[in-house]
Amino acid sequence: MSELHTIAVPLEAAGRRLDAFLAATIEGISRSRIQLLIDQDGIRVDGKPEKASLKLRGGETIEVLADPHPAPLHAKPEDIPLDVVYEDKDMAVVNKPAGMMVHAGSGSTDDARSGGTLVNALLHRFKSLSSTGGDLRPGIVHRLDKLTSGLIVVAKNDRAHMILGQMFSDRKVHKTYIALVQGKVERSRGTISASIDRDPVRRTRMAINPAGRIAISHYEVVEHIATRFGHFTLVHVRIETGRTHQIRVHMASIGHPVVGDTLYGGSGSLVEQDQPGQLRRPANPERFRLERNFLHAARLELTQPITAKPLVLEAPLPAELEAILTRLRPTPPAAPPTKAKQKK
Repeated sequence: MSELHTIAVPLEAAGRRLDAFLAATIEGISRSRIQLLIDQDGIRVDGKPEKASLKLRGGETIEVLADPHPAPLHAKPEDIPLDVVYEDKDMAVVNKPAGMMVHAGSGSTDDARSGGTLVNALLHRFKSLSSTGGDLRPGIVHRLDKLTSGLIVVAKNDRAHMILGQMFSDRKVHKTYIALVQGKVERSRGTISASIDRDPVRRTRMAINPAGRIAISHYEVVEHIATRFGHFTLVHVRIETGRTHQIRVHMASIGHPVVGDTLYGGSGSLVEQDQPGQLRRPANPERFRLERNFLHAARLELTQPITAKPLVLEAPLPAELEAILTRLRPTPPAAPPTKAKQKK
């Protein structure tokens, strides 16, 4: 890497975090961008890579070895398979798989930052999308988390995008999710109304905060599942608002995090537990790792933005989530063999 910036740390900066100091010193750069550069060894302090949390003592020399202001991203078409649930000349609804980002984020190179996303696949499939979201998010009206699967609405033109966006704002789009949460949810149904904002300490998380944006989720218990891995509850969650990580934050706030959601207290792997009446724990308890959150956007109810035609769209639970339920549910006992009737 060639050196782009050299910064002498003044003595009065002693005690400040490395990332906070650089974000305040380099004009027009975010703290998250600084942290990314640090993770990629693009910033060195006195010739050595350091952590973003390094407390400066004053007098150090900081070298920035990568461009802190990368060129704007432009999403490019990619031939990536898509599960299109609905399509007309104004919009489409796609069943997004878990593991796929909706649109690009920050990264080290243009290819790494803007490839493999839902937007790339949409551009290849539909050619033309609304421009309201800009070059990075064409057609994107709302989002799903990377590890959440299910239905997402796409606008093909600016008029449809504007109307769909207003429908979301006015809460005229009804979204229902299927989630498996940890523990036994005692109430058969309930409403969680708790405002959400960015966690002030862990910036990758959201948190319940009365000063944040209002968020409302309605849940209904579908099934209680008692297993050797613990108790779980399958729920339907209908959200009135679409805040970042809303269902994940809300279910964790009542003590039932989404299975697999390690960011909010869910288990990343399930381990066989001691059972009542069991004299000793198994020497090698069964365990299996979860590769995603058990959260799926299963149903959308809305009207077509131009014709006002009612649309009710559904996406079945993905095979990997069905496999988890199959593994957790108790195996029903085999039916006893029937006796053959003797002829008289």
